[in-house]
Amino acid sequence: MHENDDRTADLGFARVDVDRAGRTGDPEVVYGAGKTPEQVVAILGTLHSRHPDRAVLATRLSDEAMHAVAGLDADLDRVARAATLGPLPAPRGRVAVISAGTSDAPVAAEAALTARVHGAEVEEIRDVGVAGLHRLLAVRDRLEHADCLVVVAGMEGALPSVVGGLTGVPLVAVPTSVGYGASFGGLAALLGMLNSCAPGVSVVNIDNGYGAGVFAARVARSARPKPPAPEEHPHDLGRAASAADDPARSARPKPPAPEEPPHDVGRAASATDDPARSARPRPPAPEEHPPDQPVVEEVAQQPSRDPREPTP
Repeated sequence: MHENDDRTADLGFARVDVDRAGRTGDPEVVYGAGKTPEQVVAILGTLHSRHPDRAVLATRLSDEAMHAVAGLDADLDRVARAATLGPLPAPRGRVAVISAGTSDAPVAAEAALTARVHGAEVEEIRDVGVAGLHRLLAVRDRLEHADCLVVVAGMEGALPSVVGGLTGVPLVAVPTSVGYGASFGGLAALLGMLNSCAPGVSVVNIDNGYGAGVFAARVARSARPKPPAPEEHPHDLGRAASAADDPARSARPKPPAPEEPPHDVGRAASATDDPARSARPRPPAPEEHPPDQPVVEEVAQQPSRDPREPTP
């Protein structure tokens, strides 16, 4: 193996896109059909070495490939015919995978495992096809708890239309190749889902549980965005910055408010405690003191005297 650049790992028979997680948020997935067990092991191991902290996925594995990847200590899902290597991410958002019949289980399991690998919590609701409608109505409340639904059905493909008429949760329909003659290997179910009269039904290709799982996980993650870290909360940034810029300022006590200085508080309180005191008039100023007024009046009332007269 030799490297072309930091975005691609050249294995000779394959050029692995090791940068996909940086562009889309999710690593490349190994599609096992048509690959030898050795090729599957080499690609899966390369992806794991670049993303050791989260699971990488291989789908559509043959029995031989399943046995080979087990040597990497991978977790095997024999119903989905898939394997994961590495820890699953913490779930964010909820996906419900609903299948019509037991024969649809491999496609439904592929969708469920894919959604988990891509960061969603998954609930699986099995065997609730329209031939026994009471089974679907019995779990109707569970549909509302999901952020996105994956509805898997073969035959005539009616289940997504029924579910779409019972809930407004975003829904992706998966037609399967299960059915007799005129189902044409899932074409009848695909056309039925594409022509659904229930609004809000999107459709992936026949047996494409992987594509439905990725779509549902991304919808669910978008419905539950990550909250901001407590230390970086928007309304705390300003306060943290001001304290950091001037530590001495944060240590100084706040001065009293101008309208309530300490020496005025007492006067305001005394006037409030004694309303009569505040109603009494202030005493006259010293130059208008009452004892001086009669003297002024007496002098003013004496008759004028001739200055030539002798003083008595």
